[in-house]
Amino acid sequence: MERLPYIDEHARIVGGSREQVWRALVDTVRRETAGGEPLARLLGCEQTAGSRPFEGEPGQTIPGFRVAEAEPGRRLALRGRHRFADYQLTFLLDDDGRLRALTHADFPGLRGRVYKALVIGTRGHVVATRHLLRAVGRRVAAQRPG
Repeated sequence: MERLPYIDEHARIVGGSREQVWRALVDTVRRETAGGEPLARLLGCEQTAGSRPFEGEPGQTIPGFRVAEAEPGRRLALRGRHRFADYQLTFLLDDDGRLRALTHADFPGLRGRVYKALVIGTRGHVVATRHLLRAVGRRVAAQRPG
C-alpha cells in the first residue's frame, strides 16, 4: 500500500480494556459516519456506503473509507480516496490506554490544494478527529460499571 504524507496526530486517554476500546471505536466510527452517503457521493469517494453490519474487519466499508488494516484492540486503519484526496486515518491503542488518531493524506493538483485548505487549513479536520476521540472515550466510560 502506498505511503501517504503525514498530516497530524491527535490522542486521548480513554481507559478501559482493549476489548472495550475496540468495541467503542468500531461503534463510534459506524455511528459518526452513518448518513454520510450523500457527501461521499458528492466528493466522488470510492466507498459511498457502509457494510452492514460494520465490525471493523478488513475490506468492510463506511462512507468515504474502507478498512485497510485491523488488529482488534490495537489498530484500525481506514483508507479512502475521492476526486480531491487520497487519505488514511489510523487509530492506535497504546498500552497506557491512550487512543491515537494519525492522519496521512495526499492532495494532488490545484483542486486538491484548495480542498486541503478548506479541510486542513480551517482546522475542520482537527475538530472532527478530536470529536471522534472524545466520542470513543464517552462510549468506554459508559461501559464501566457505576
